[in-house]
Amino acid sequence: MTSTVSTSFTLIPNQKYRRSSRRSKPFCNTVDTDSESLSTLGNFKALPLELFQMVLKYLSGLLLKRCTLLLPTKDRLKYIHKILSEVSCFKLSGCPSPLHCLGLQCYGVFLQTLTAGWDELECHRVFNFLCELSNLPRKVQTVVSSKPGSARKLELRIRLFCRSVLLNHWIHRSDSAFWLTRILKPWPMVNQARLLYIIFGPVSSLNGHVVWQKMIEGPTDETSLKGLADAIKLLYDTEAKEWTADDVISLVDELSVVPREWLMENNARLLILSGNNICFTFMASKAVNGRVVELARLVVFLALVCEKDLYCMDWAVKMMQKVCKVFSTPGERNNFLQSVENAFAHMIMDMLQSVMSGDRDEEDSSFLNLFHLVNAQANFHKEILYLTMRSTST
Repeated sequence: MTSTVSTSFTLIPNQKYRRSSRRSKPFCNTVDTDSESLSTLGNFKALPLELFQMVLKYLSGLLLKRCTLLLPTKDRLKYIHKILSEVSCFKLSGCPSPLHCLGLQCYGVFLQTLTAGWDELECHRVFNFLCELSNLPRKVQTVVSSKPGSARKLELRIRLFCRSVLLNHWIHRSDSAFWLTRILKPWPMVNQARLLYIIFGPVSSLNGHVVWQKMIEGPTDETSLKGLADAIKLLYDTEAKEWTADDVISLVDELSVVPREWLMENNARLLILSGNNICFTFMASKAVNGRVVELARLVVFLALVCEKDLYCMDWAVKMMQKVCKVFSTPGERNNFLQSVENAFAHMIMDMLQSVMSGDRDEEDSSFLNLFHLVNAQANFHKEILYLTMRSTST
């Protein structure tokens, strides 16, 4: 699905790039449109079109692709529609038990086999065809404009359709980025964040429904965030041509308030899982925009996550050191470093107060959090001392 045509998708492509312009010369005997389409069928042209469609029903995904290779894309999509419309489990809302059905996965494999090697213009047509066939835009509009969780079954079906049909079966990251872009780009940023959470966010192990409160109620684990982090990395890659770094950082910022503001620890864990480049760009954006106090708290939570999840603490120190270089004056850098120390002190005092108040749950999480934070501060400053001593000895 690699395109060699550097043109906007809103323009009509030159005739030489259109699949419909490819004709099989030996069988072109007449000039009328119907005869031209039939001539691309090779020896099958002698069959009535309805009989040819019946033959296609008995072929694999791959043979169907080869037998219709020279047809215009719109005609190939007609054959696909005829096949898919007869299988209820291939429809977005067709299967009564979508979690336990392989229908959408088979649909996705069929789509991947059929469109492998097609250029982006053709794949745009395929996506538009699938949207029309499944009524996907209208269903997405329903869930992104409703209260999160109020349409749980529809959220689940959209998640399964997007993942199983459009996203899961591609070998190359550029293909995955293309289809994810098609899903997200028609919507404004706030809806993109909601849709990203629906498709890649944490779900219940019991019924597969999206768990909207997961990032709000308490610290979560890597498993709950990995899907979101992988999707963010995919969009940030240079192969995702329609996304700038600012687009992705804005999307991450918007995601952190879906459905309400996340715990800062979960923000920090998502950034770590998203990789160094995204983490630094996100933090540098806050530095440039003067959000120093928020940035300082984020540094503290990055250190806390490193302590809890057993990442190397020198990573957090080096990330802070890199962010320091974004500030243009020594005064701004010193103010930022002071803000980091203040954030450590305030958070420790807040947690200590929670422990002393006796407000403990069954797992004694308040004391455990305080324990992790104190250790995180000690190890964070230890790495700073190591870094300082190494720089003075050279």
